[in-house]
Parts: sequence; structure tokens; C-alpha cells
Amino acid sequence: MPPSPPDYSNLLNALLALPLACLLALPAGADAAMQPCGSPATALADVRAPGQASPLAGRMVEVQAIVTADFGGDGGLRGFFLQTADAQRVHRPGRSEGLFVYAPRARAKVGDMVRVSGKIEEKFGQTQLVLAGLPVVCTQGLPVTPQSLTLPLASESDLAAMEGMLVRLPQTLTVSDTHQLGRYGTVVLSHGRPIAPTQQALPGPAARQAAAENARNRLLLDDGSSRQFPAVVPYPPPRLSPDHPLRAGDTISGVQGVLEQRHGQWRLQPVRGASAPVYQRANPRPAAPPRHPATALRVAAFNLQNYFNGDGQGGGLDTPGNRGAQDAAALARQQAKLMAALRGLDADVIGVMEVQNNGYGPSSAIRQLAAMLGPDWRVADPGTPALGTDAIAVGLLYNARTAQPTGRVATTWLAERSRQPLAATFRAVASGALVTVVVNHFKSKNCVEATGAQADQRDGQGCWNPARVQAADTLVRWLATAPTGVADAGVLVIGDLNSYAMEDPLRLLARRGYADMVARFAGPRAYSYVYEAQAGYLDHVLADAAAAAHVVAVHAWHINADEPAAFSYAPAAGADGTPARYAPGPYRSSDHDPLVVDFAISPRAR
Repeated sequence: MPPSPPDYSNLLNALLALPLACLLALPAGADAAMQPCGSPATALADVRAPGQASPLAGRMVEVQAIVTADFGGDGGLRGFFLQTADAQRVHRPGRSEGLFVYAPRARAKVGDMVRVSGKIEEKFGQTQLVLAGLPVVCTQGLPVTPQSLTLPLASESDLAAMEGMLVRLPQTLTVSDTHQLGRYGTVVLSHGRPIAPTQQALPGPAARQAAAENARNRLLLDDGSSRQFPAVVPYPPPRLSPDHPLRAGDTISGVQGVLEQRHGQWRLQPVRGASAPVYQRANPRPAAPPRHPATALRVAAFNLQNYFNGDGQGGGLDTPGNRGAQDAAALARQQAKLMAALRGLDADVIGVMEVQNNGYGPSSAIRQLAAMLGPDWRVADPGTPALGTDAIAVGLLYNARTAQPTGRVATTWLAERSRQPLAATFRAVASGALVTVVVNHFKSKNCVEATGAQADQRDGQGCWNPARVQAADTLVRWLATAPTGVADAGVLVIGDLNSYAMEDPLRLLARRGYADMVARFAGPRAYSYVYEAQAGYLDHVLADAAAAAHVVAVHAWHINADEPAAFSYAPAAGADGTPARYAPGPYRSSDHDPLVVDFAISPRAR
């Protein structure tokens, strides 16, 4: 005779007698022994240790606190944040009373006081609780008062004391960097716009102090997501698009969220349901700089961010060493953006950097640029097969209707790793104004293979500074020989010198008589490049005394440095194989802003 089935009627009747709220909050598995709501629990302040790992790391704890934000679900942070109720805070100096709960299979509701248990661990640079079982909801609809946080900080400990807590920033903040906006949905915020340390401070102690001040004046605004290249980037609301940009220099107020340190950076995760922050287009896209009425020749300098054309016929783009477009479609997009920018400059002579060093034949990159600009455009050809041995080179383009070369096109070797310069003297067709233009591209601050004196000396000038100093010294000695054969023309030194205004190479050039025209005309906060949320200019217009007397205007056209990299010709591809936020206009045609200098026939009034 088979055994009788077990009788579960008594257990079923007991469960049916329980209130519904208790059934919904019933803990599972490891939480079966969790203490009731209101029982003694580990204080969140006890989980924390200022500036170091939690003293409870590796241990199981039970905490009771209020949910301030939930970032669970597909593509989220796979967890939620807790904070001690206002009335129960212990207010220990330097101790945060917020905590991230890693809970990939659970969701939480903002305003619920929950009781959770789990193991404390250090992950992604932050202390977190790894949830065991499910949260038990104790009470609902409880508010948490956000802490006030202002930039710049007195010290990083100000942030550590609020890690994992709800904060608000009462200031109007400046967007100082959008480089990772399209990839990670992040924006760097600062109080005012940080300037690159050696743009205004001397290398050494002053630059280090400026760098430390900038480091205390930044906070990453995140999007609460772990996705890379999300389909929708929420900044600026409702979403980022080519005709709805968020630019460095724009402002935002009413920012509120949960503060955390993740992947080595302090960031604010936005809280859904909080009052929406207000965005202000404080730095709208500018029109192309107008010509000064006295202009006889307009000279431009533009780093093209690796224009490679392969074999000039749309092939050969997949060869090793190509730093630019990787296929014909990407090349067409890059060309469309570069042409919009180059034509918008309205220049007579254009010095370019980072163009493929594949000679001067009909299919070369520099010749192709001239052909796309129009039938009147020519290339200054030094008569060499290439310009040095680097994969990239500088180049000079000119409009034969308005500018004519005089003398010879000249080049020389400068220093280790710096590209060879290119010099040519031009005469304005309409007025006869004469100027020698020298386009340059000094060694970058990339530290690959930099050793000894060429390594980063931690003085703010980065790697390869001696090489750039040598390049500057060799350049001025070479220019003193009138290499174009025209001795009576003023000299403009233009290009990417990979040095900010107060660094050794620029101070050497100033001592040798080459004045900074960007500083003279655009002022102390001029910039053409943004790196790590700091604005400055690596691109220069320097003039000897003869040329400086005829310079009447200098502008940086801010079409690139302030724009998200997501607008470039080759960001992450969309579903159809083309960049999701591409538009053929000039914006983000490069990572550097072009410079223009207006040169007059008569010396300007002093």
C-alpha cells in the first residue's frame, strides 16, 4: 500500500492567516533568520572607514535604512542606494551614512525603509553590500534630506564623507568636458571653467598647485547606467543629438543625485523623480569668425586629427599605420566634416597638421584636400618625396586667386619625434602684403618610449618636453637664415606645438622674439583644446616683430574642442552601420579648434 501524502493543511492555513504585507516582505533563503524591522542593526557609519577599506569587509551584516535611488534592471548599476534616516544619523566626522547595495536580482522603491543582509566588500573602488536574499520593507514613503555639496572642494575627504549619500549642488555649474558623453553618458561638471595648469602657471610648484585646484573642482555627472554607447544619451534633455548638443561651457543648475566613487572617479548618479536640473546654453555654437575690414591675407592653422586617404581612390585604408578613417564610408564622412570646416575659415592660406605623409602626387592626402577645396587651391610642395618619416605630416594649402608663393618652399629636421616644419612666403594678390608662414607640429605628450629626461618630470609639461624645447630652438635658428629666400617678410609661426603658453618651448620662442598672438588678441582664457576637462591652447600663432605689427585679429573657431566626441565621423556605429549622431557639418570635425589670423597690408595702430 503506497504511503499517504503529507498533510500541509495546517501550514497552508497559517500562511493564509498572515497579513498580505508580511507575505510580500517575507525574506527568502539566507534571510530566513533576519531580525524583525526595528531590531538592532549595523549602523551605516560603522561600515565606513575614512580613506580606507571598510573595517567590516568580508563580514555578513544586517542594516536598516531608506532607499534613495534604485539603479537595478537591464543596463543599470545592478543595485540600489541606502541612507540612514535623518532622525537616526550618528553624524560622525568624515563618516558617510550611505551605502550601495549590489542586488542584481532585486529591485527597491525610493522612500522605502528596508532591512537587508549581506556581505560587505570593496568593488570598483567603493564599499558595497552584496545582498543575500531579498529586502524586507519596513515602512514606505520616507524622505531623506540631501546633503549640500559645493565646488571646489576643500579636500577629497569632503566627498568621502558623503559617499553613497543623496546630495544636491546649489551652484550653477559649468560643463567642462563632454568627451565621454556618447560612450558612457557622462559629463564633467565644475564651478567655472578650469584652465590647463601650464596655460597660465609656470611649470613646477605653481603648475602642480593649479592642477590640484582643478582636481578639487570637478565631479562626473553619470547617467545611472552601465551601458556603453547607449542609444539614448539623456544630456541635454530629452536626448543628445547633432542639432541639440551639450557643449563644454554650457551650464547646469539644480543638480541632485547620489554621490559615489566608481572606477576611480567621483560621480553623481541622478535620482529619478527629483526636480529636473536646468540646462543653459551658455556657450552656443559660434558663427565663423568674420574677416577684419583691414585684412589683406587670412592665415589659418588646423589640426585635422589624422586625415588619411589611403591610395587616394578609397582603397588602402586598412593598412597598418592608418590613424584615420578605416573604410571608404568613414573617409567620406570625415571629408564632409573637414570641408565644412576648412571652407568656413574663409582663409587664403591654411596650415594643416596630422595629414597622411604620402607625398605630393595627384592621389596624396594633401593634394586631395586641395582638390576638394576647389580649382583655385594649390599645395606648397617642398620637392621631396615625403616630409620626414613619420606617418603624419604638416602641409600648406593656398588659394592661388588671393595668395601667391614667393621664393622657395622649405623644410628641415627639428628634433627627435617632432614632425618637419614647412615654410613658404606668400604675397597677397590684391595688396602685395608679404608674410612667411611656417606650419609646425611638435612632439606630443604621449609617454610611449619616453625615458630619462624625456619622461614626465611631474612639472606640468608632460613627456618629451626636452624634445619640444630642442625643436623650438632649432626652429628659430633655421628661420634666422630666411629659409624661403625672402628676407624682408615678417614671419608667422603657426601650428600644434603640443605645449601650453607657459611651458618651456613657448617661453624660449618668446625670448627669441616670437610673440603670442593668441594671448594678445583672444585674452588670458583663450583655448583651442580641452583635455581632462581643462581648457587651453596647444595650437599657436606666433609672430616676429615685423609680422606682429600687421596682425589685426586672431580667433579660435570653437567648433571642435567643446563638442562631444559622439559627433565625430567615426564614433560607435548605430544599428545601420553609420554613427548614430553623425552630421556632415563642421562640428567635431577634429579634436582641435582651428585658428585664424588676419594680416593687414599696413601696420596696425599702436
